[in-house]
Amino acid sequence: MSERAGDDEGRRGVRTFTPDFLTELFRNPLDPGYADAAAARASSGRKARPGWTVGPVSLVLIVLLGFLCAVAYRQTTAEEPGRAQARSGLVAQIKQRQADTDVLSARAEQLREEVSRQREAALGGSQAARLRNLEASTGLGRVRGDGVVVRLADGPSNQASLGGADVGPSQVLYSDLQGVANDLWGAGAEAIAINGQRLTATSTIRNAGQAILVDFRPVTGPYEVSAIGPGSMRKRYESSRSALTMRKVAQDTGLSFEVRDADDLTLPAAPEPRLRYAEPAVSPSASPSGDDGSPGAGTSPSPSGGGR
Repeated sequence: MSERAGDDEGRRGVRTFTPDFLTELFRNPLDPGYADAAAARASSGRKARPGWTVGPVSLVLIVLLGFLCAVAYRQTTAEEPGRAQARSGLVAQIKQRQADTDVLSARAEQLREEVSRQREAALGGSQAARLRNLEASTGLGRVRGDGVVVRLADGPSNQASLGGADVGPSQVLYSDLQGVANDLWGAGAEAIAINGQRLTATSTIRNAGQAILVDFRPVTGPYEVSAIGPGSMRKRYESSRSALTMRKVAQDTGLSFEVRDADDLTLPAAPEPRLRYAEPAVSPSASPSGDDGSPGAGTSPSPSGGGR
């Protein structure tokens, strides 16, 4: 046996191998390569690398950084009770205002019904029936009947497009509600409400920040667009542009979109509108319109919030 073979056998005899990996790891935690490197360095006479040392400047920086972190933490913890108290106060005010609004809305509905009864009693048979029909068709009267309910709900906020198509976010946009309402009107709807907010000829569906407003009243998801109309309304709506678009969006982003029949729907009356009358201008004023009277370019920007 040669000398190299004897050294190899002696080196192999120092480290024992067992089938149990964890036992071997705790028994010999250091890789044999480190010992070989140390032996090679010692045989060549090279000096070991010096360890990590902290100079005066580094020590001062570490102390200063620790002090700043301690001050920031103390200020954050000291201001947290005040922020929590302010937040809880705002939440309480919002809930109180919502409760007051609900009470006033119920009272207004009672007064509206009382006015309707008094008016019908004063008008008599045919005129009262004609008035009820006008109120129902304009949205100023409560209506009941069979129809369709279109339900939309936000999908996961971090959901990417599954099909790779650019169909917009997985949240319901105000333009989605606009499209659903317009196509329901086109399908023959006689009365429509969004989350209990009755739509009229002057209704608006817009957004303010992250909130969707229907007639300047916020509505939150899930959104239900209820419509009363003929029996063929659902079939006609299913083939509309908004229905096809929202099904594609639901398939690609996880947004929830559902259309179902509903029996005996009750849609509330819309609030009394504020009538405004046009008056002639005192003097003509310059406008950004073109020579032919048409609006100039860029004078009617599209509302914020995006679309699909």
